[in-house]
Amino acid sequence: MLLDHLAVAGETLEEASAHIEQALGMPLQAGGKHDAFGTHNRLLGLRDGLYLEAIAIDPQAPKLKRTRWFDLDRFSGQPRLTNWICRVSDIQAALSIFPDGVGQPIDLTRGALRWQMAVPPNGRLPFDNLFPALIQWHGDLHPARMLQDSGCRLRRLVVFHPDALDLARLLGNLETVVFDTGPAALRAEFETPHGPRVLE
Repeated sequence: MLLDHLAVAGETLEEASAHIEQALGMPLQAGGKHDAFGTHNRLLGLRDGLYLEAIAIDPQAPKLKRTRWFDLDRFSGQPRLTNWICRVSDIQAALSIFPDGVGQPIDLTRGALRWQMAVPPNGRLPFDNLFPALIQWHGDLHPARMLQDSGCRLRRLVVFHPDALDLARLLGNLETVVFDTGPAALRAEFETPHGPRVLE
């Protein structure tokens, strides 16, 4: 399992995008729409094969019969870093070793990209939505390879949770990810062309 990308949610895509751009001082690139979940995004390419995603409910999307991913149906307030997504080579095998509630794989496409994402029926991941969402990419295409290099590098992602030690035991060692006891939250620390920056 490897860190794949980070998601910043907002009540609107403009708010989520502005939150990233103000924190890191870098403009985002156009993303696209996720028809299966009625969301849309913008992206920022990072070093080391990672990327950042600003995501929000698409106001032009038709009404859905399913719950949206990343708990977006219940999102409100200021834009913030809400989710981290980890890449696995076999999503079914990964799900078999994790607790209930991580979700079931859903086949997804956007343009030439093909992937599966594990999405819980209620949209909310374990550990107060701070368990990583699991993704398996199919084929050689990956968003990070399609994005311009922003010159930003993730130094570390800090996952705060009252049961952080339990979460760490479940997930094992993940490069650049650390776990700390505290109120549930995410904090990403970056090296950018403008110096060290923090995204929360």
